[in-house]
Amino acid sequence: MDTALFRPQPKGNLDLPRPIWLYFGRVAVEKGIEDFLALDVPGSKLVVGGGPAEIDLRARFPSVVFTGYRYGEALAALIADADVFVFPSRTDTFGLVLLEAMACGVPVAAYPVTGPIDVVSNGITGVLHENLRTAALAALALDPAACRKHALGYTWQAATRQFLGHLAV
Repeated sequence: MDTALFRPQPKGNLDLPRPIWLYFGRVAVEKGIEDFLALDVPGSKLVVGGGPAEIDLRARFPSVVFTGYRYGEALAALIADADVFVFPSRTDTFGLVLLEAMACGVPVAAYPVTGPIDVVSNGITGVLHENLRTAALAALALDPAACRKHALGYTWQAATRQFLGHLAV
């Protein structure tokens, strides 16, 4: 993961009511995005990305801000401006986006399933709960610096050191 790109940045660039709840990634049924969009939470919901479910979800959830795809600095700035990254998938096996959000100092709200369980330190870098609203609201109180610190353990350098440590000499 590129922790120079995905980094904390000043908030307040988005002209949206806070808190800002973010989903970024592929907009497809299997990602569970409807669970996120149906949440009754204050503030604004932001979806960054695109995919086969986007047209339907835009029509059904008109109050949600859909940006389409963003890349590089534009993506990293949107992530860093969010207050919580909501990851509603129950089927992802790892979820690099979880680490990218944490690297930006944004805590995660997710279901307690494979992927988030393997990446999120529950109650420190995110909140894992069967009730996604409960997880999202609780994640607001988490320390952005703890999220960043945790994500720094998943750099390419750290992954390489771990891999080399497993090689038989």
